[in-house]
Amino acid sequence: MHSYSSQNRSNSGYTLPYANHYKKSRYAPNSGMQLTDYGPYPFAANMEQVTKNNQNFRTALWTGVNLQVTLMSLLPGEDIGLEQHNELDQLIYIVQGKGIVMMGDNPNAPNFRQMVQEQYAFVIPAGKWHNLTNLGPTQLKLFTVYAPIQHPEGTIYQTKADAEAAEHH
Repeated sequence: MHSYSSQNRSNSGYTLPYANHYKKSRYAPNSGMQLTDYGPYPFAANMEQVTKNNQNFRTALWTGVNLQVTLMSLLPGEDIGLEQHNELDQLIYIVQGKGIVMMGDNPNAPNFRQMVQEQYAFVIPAGKWHNLTNLGPTQLKLFTVYAPIQHPEGTIYQTKADAEAAEHH
């Protein structure tokens, strides 16, 4: 047994869910999880619930050495913004809403277009221009996995304008 697993164990020896032994002060099981960066420590969460609870444009949820998980919430009609990551691969999973993803080698003429909705995932290979636009009447909620990391540890941008301003400095 690991020493960190003894505090939140039931009589059967099973480690209770919602136990984050490394950041106990930041986690309240009965009221939900605080949205903060939990990396680089071991982590488990109900990603559907956590993603739906995020109201920020972008929130870094877990940042490690080689991988990062961020949450995003796009307003109706809002997009992530046309971007290209030359040194990393990216996976996006849609938890709520619907939209269109576009990718390609030419930023002005993407050759990949796909409608996406809840329970869809898509992969963006390194070097591809891409954008995701919310086409629904409600917020589009997603989480994305970057490998290697893309944003500084602890990144939180309430709005797209906040993200754009930070990225241009």
